[in-house]
Amino acid sequence: MLTELIPLALVVALSPLSIIPAVLVLHTPRPRPTGAGFLVGWVLGLAVLTVVFVEVSGLLGGLDEKPRWASWLRIVVGAALIAFGIYRWTVRKRSDHAPAWMSRLSTLTPPKAMATAVVLTVVNPKVLFICAAAGLAIGTQGLGRHDAYVGVAYFVAVAASTVALPILAYVVSGDRLRGPLSRLKDWMERQHALLVAIILVVIGVMVLYKGIHGL
Repeated sequence: MLTELIPLALVVALSPLSIIPAVLVLHTPRPRPTGAGFLVGWVLGLAVLTVVFVEVSGLLGGLDEKPRWASWLRIVVGAALIAFGIYRWTVRKRSDHAPAWMSRLSTLTPPKAMATAVVLTVVNPKVLFICAAAGLAIGTQGLGRHDAYVGVAYFVAVAASTVALPILAYVVSGDRLRGPLSRLKDWMERQHALLVAIILVVIGVMVLYKGIHGL
């Protein structure tokens, strides 16, 4: 289960729309508490969404016994990731820049940063879809509730790692990281559509293969 969760978690972790906001909140007047608030909200949002879908799979009989439909679910998820990745590739020239609302993240206060992070996990279709896929994947392993929640913690840790890394690094190194982080943000803003398309297709193929192999 843990190896299966890595590709799903990487879709969230490597998405520019996960990393760029984490960098932007470090440009607020109070970067350390604002960054910490954003990180807490991001982890909380991912965890709650994933747990909800673990419980949904429990209602469908997946927590204590691996259901027959689990492999078909992986096939559907993999195909959806590939289709969305191809779509993002075809419209990449229309998405040369990150959304305009991101510029307002550099003005957030710590409480608003935490609330914003929670909201971003819910309103971002890609994050919501991946958390749903991860929750259902965990809940269909037949591991029981305790081990399922261990899987949730593992998934969230990997998915949130690229948000945690710049924030925790800034806590330690301070303003010395402003330049490198700004250059990273600018590069990802220019390339985010292409990066998302590649990540979705590659990981979609991996999930699709897992589902076909399990039939």
